[in-house]
Amino acid sequence: MMKELYEKMINESVAALQADIGVISENRYNDFKIVDAKPYADAVAGMTCADGQAKSVIDLHKKSVESHYKVLTSVTETIRPEDDPFIEHYQTPPVLEILCEEDGEFADSLDAFIKAIADNEALVAKESIRRYGGFYGPTCVVDFALMPGSTSNVVNQILQTIDIPVMHKQAILSAKSWGMNTSYGIGDAFANAIEAGATAAEATEKEIEALQMIYKEPVEAQGKLMDDAGHSSFDVRKFMLGYKKEMTSVVKAAMDDGVHYGNIVTVPAYCVGDIGHHIGQASYNMCKDDVILAVIQATAKVMEASLKANIDNFQTPYNVLSLATGSTACAAEYILELDGFNAPMVVDLLTKRFHNFVQQYPTRGAAAELHNCDFMDMIYRGYTSINNARKARSSAKIDLVPKAAGFDVDLSAINENEVLMNPQRYTYPACGITVRFSSLMRLADYPCLLTPEPVTATMMTNIIALNKEAPGSPVRGCKNCAACMIDAKHEYCQWKESV
Repeated sequence: MMKELYEKMINESVAALQADIGVISENRYNDFKIVDAKPYADAVAGMTCADGQAKSVIDLHKKSVESHYKVLTSVTETIRPEDDPFIEHYQTPPVLEILCEEDGEFADSLDAFIKAIADNEALVAKESIRRYGGFYGPTCVVDFALMPGSTSNVVNQILQTIDIPVMHKQAILSAKSWGMNTSYGIGDAFANAIEAGATAAEATEKEIEALQMIYKEPVEAQGKLMDDAGHSSFDVRKFMLGYKKEMTSVVKAAMDDGVHYGNIVTVPAYCVGDIGHHIGQASYNMCKDDVILAVIQATAKVMEASLKANIDNFQTPYNVLSLATGSTACAAEYILELDGFNAPMVVDLLTKRFHNFVQQYPTRGAAAELHNCDFMDMIYRGYTSINNARKARSSAKIDLVPKAAGFDVDLSAINENEVLMNPQRYTYPACGITVRFSSLMRLADYPCLLTPEPVTATMMTNIIALNKEAPGSPVRGCKNCAACMIDAKHEYCQWKESV
């Protein structure tokens, strides 16, 4: 029975990722239309519920994608690239509102948290100042772990100061980690206020107002944030109201089934980004470059081959997830090393760039470097695996077989890729030694299909469905982040103190 579950997890995840890659490969020279993403919606619609899994959790995932596609196609035909990053931020606000409307005690707990934000003025000021000044180094403000400088890190610290049910604390934390309650990231209002001439005290007041707003009125807060960002592709408020209407019954069903509220705010959010974001105009534009597309395609094949080769070796569902993300990390690092680079070089480069970037752009968007952080974490993880494999083999003539989570990774799809193995065809032929690296640097701003997000979302839903009463987010553990190689910030992580 467990083998059947592993096969289901692999098949559903590969189907989701290959739907994305297939659409992008076919349409990369075209203008993006929302209906292009139907293959991904169809892939998700094919998800099933295995023995031991909560159907209510699987339904949250499937209904969210179905509702997202249905409502989005009713309000627009396309999305401009500048608006597509926010497509994943319109789900948690309506779901959070539904929870409050259906459970008065949870609404009271959220009110207590909102008050605690103001009560923790000194904490908010300190964390905002640190983010503004680059104290923590490269920072993923929406990190799905509790990394220093992330919004969830600060939320976790505030939650520790109040007396509300632990389940409610965990739900509030999940809503601003894997759940994406609005597009706001810690410190953004503070930085803009400071640069506009406000005092630190005045800027802190603005920051507190912004943080409170996203919990007081989640839907309207996201609407206002999009107004301020100049969003113009569609009426975001109309979308969120339509999505909320579509999702109310499935959210109520999950509540009645005893699904942890942290999972209710998480599962619907993380699975929709492929429609309008991963499958979107920016992706089409980026993948017009043959080498970039080849990196994505080959990495996906490495993951699929590695997962299928180890089907009889898995002991737990987490093994499947760990190999999925670990194999793509190895693939990305391996491609990097083909041009003579490695993760430590890139982490050093991007960290130095970050500190210059802060000085040049003090009001940089709160999310500016988040994907650089994802990319660095990924290649650093791959570097560790590949470095160990290089040490273990006795001859350079022996195939390199790194291990991720203890399982062999099959890198043959890279070695067999016509584009990746012939970089000279995409530059001055006699000097083609930086082509693959340059393509990876483009992906450093957008590694979503390398990490790979559609796979993580699908596998996490399968795992959460096996244990609906425990919060599946955020990650409660040290992820050995790459930025800590350069900036000493381990002691500011909150994973050991997670609520």
